[in-house]
Amino acid sequence: MIYSQTKGESKNTSDSYFNLNRANNVITASVGTAVINGDFPDPIFGFYGQIGYKRFINPFLNVNFTYNKFNLGFKDIANNGFMSFDINVEGLLMPNKPFSPFVFAGVGLNASNYFKQSDIKTQMGFGIEYIVTRRLGLKLFTDYNYVFSDLVDGKEFGSSDDAFWRIGFGINYYFRDDKKKKESISGPSIINSNPIIHNN
Repeated sequence: MIYSQTKGESKNTSDSYFNLNRANNVITASVGTAVINGDFPDPIFGFYGQIGYKRFINPFLNVNFTYNKFNLGFKDIANNGFMSFDINVEGLLMPNKPFSPFVFAGVGLNASNYFKQSDIKTQMGFGIEYIVTRRLGLKLFTDYNYVFSDLVDGKEFGSSDDAFWRIGFGINYYFRDDKKKKESISGPSIINSNPIIHNN
């Protein structure tokens, strides 16, 4: 008699948790706050929102693109809207665990509303992610953004350029592309190609 093993009975691989609970594509969204380090006193915390897409190269590394909308301001002086388009390389330190720290760095375009002013910037940050259910993770992160301009706050003063911090809390929704789904369903596997045979 021939018995076939189910996929759940297969031998675990180093990335089995990642394949079961995460995936190679991610839609990400967050809300939080942003604060500037500029030339005026008394900076205030403004709104911050983010939406983006991540593509994993392997369980430990992904490349991601995010659109970010936020306000930067100073008490009794100004509160201005900005947006940024960021590209990052991100490292997930423990992809095969439900709880994992991550770090990222990259470059972006920072622009005021209606693109009245735009500047190149660089950013880096870190955070934590927790998988609450299959394909869905919660994340908490912060990033530091250094803009190659001293006019983000509208005032040019001193020798250093402007910079700002952002803190966000959000979700990661993981999914696989159709090609990967078809391969996992119809493609040959070690289990399917090596049935267990018992002779009575």
